[in-house]
Amino acid sequence: MKLFHEILGPLELPDRLERIVSLAPNVTDALFALGVGERLLGRSAFCHRPAEVLSLPVLASYTKTRTELLRSLKPDLVLLSTGVQREQALRLKEEGFPVYAVPLPTSPYGILENLSTLGHLLDLEERATALAHELALRYAALKDRFALSVYFEMDLGGPITVGRGSYIAQALLHLGLKPIFLDVPQAYFAPDLEEVRRRAPDLFLYEPKPWGKNPLEKAQALARERGFDFPVVATDGDELAHYGPMFFGFLEKLAERVAETLGQG
Repeated sequence: MKLFHEILGPLELPDRLERIVSLAPNVTDALFALGVGERLLGRSAFCHRPAEVLSLPVLASYTKTRTELLRSLKPDLVLLSTGVQREQALRLKEEGFPVYAVPLPTSPYGILENLSTLGHLLDLEERATALAHELALRYAALKDRFALSVYFEMDLGGPITVGRGSYIAQALLHLGLKPIFLDVPQAYFAPDLEEVRRRAPDLFLYEPKPWGKNPLEKAQALARERGFDFPVVATDGDELAHYGPMFFGFLEKLAERVAETLGQG
């Protein structure tokens, strides 16, 4: 299989890809959604969904790889994302690994496009098309569910919010939850909390780190500390920040939580 990748350049991969390593959580999610999770030989430290992947060897963080262990597995394909994994993908290609990096999406439709790309690589185009269609319908059903402004924050070792160019901002806008920093031409950035108060959103939406306990209580405590006097909703962690097929289910869950918080459930 001969391909041209916009970052990696010309690629030549086996026609049949049976031995796969995924170093990106979104890709791991997609492989299981496409029904080929059994082809996975290894994962990154951040691939924790679905639970079946936890028994696989950890081969990498987002930026570093256990190269000798990876080589010993003799993969047909090593999958990553772009963004922070760009240099890692280039390095692995230089070291002779069969690498492909799927793009960081700028909207939820990019998640569907990545499914299509994986379907092409893995000779699963019909399955990928059907899944993308199903997810697109679910996403369409969430259109304009609300009419609110929202301050979204995720904990990435400190508060990070979203502006223009983020798939998270696009998804929230689709739901009718307009991010208050949509006028900022930067996808992800550390917010000015005084500016958050000044813009007075209708809702504070908080995403904690994964595996944390009592996310809503933590979000409510943050709101009190900062003097936020608007309703609070929390995800269970690493949900809106996850851009695999599970994202659409997480978005549906978020819509239900917002509705319950507003007394619309």
